[in-house]
Amino acid sequence: MRIPWYGAAVRAVVQRVTRARVTVDDEVVGTVGAGLCVLVGAAEGDDETTADALAEKVVGLRIFEDDGGKMNRSLLEVGGELLAVSQFTLLGDARRGRRPSFIEAMEPGGAAKLVDRFCEACRARGARVATGRFRAHMRVELVNDGPVTILLDSRKSF
Repeated sequence: MRIPWYGAAVRAVVQRVTRARVTVDDEVVGTVGAGLCVLVGAAEGDDETTADALAEKVVGLRIFEDDGGKMNRSLLEVGGELLAVSQFTLLGDARRGRRPSFIEAMEPGGAAKLVDRFCEACRARGARVATGRFRAHMRVELVNDGPVTILLDSRKSF
């Protein structure tokens, strides 16, 4: 079933990687080989439909090369892995002044549930998913392959 890509302003930064990992206090909590590193920010008003639509979009993005060297394959088609990292700062609004406002970011309890829903929806579509640790100070290391970086916003503001 295809879910329409609309709703509140969930944001994601999708990076094609050869490897990525997240550490918290010198402990590796999530690691992947070739695939995607996805930073996910949940906004007030996001819901399960938004998380499902993001999962559908991410696992279906055709940003992996085919035999002809064109970006024409999805994560699932190449058998890649996905590292999902919650990042509320993606909702930072720095249009005024120099200190970003985060009022559009969802409260932590709801955001944790939606990021979990996004991960489960990716798994349900066949992706192998590793995660960071919600509300922890994380260090994200990755090797961007290409580099390829795609910005997603459900309001399609970019």
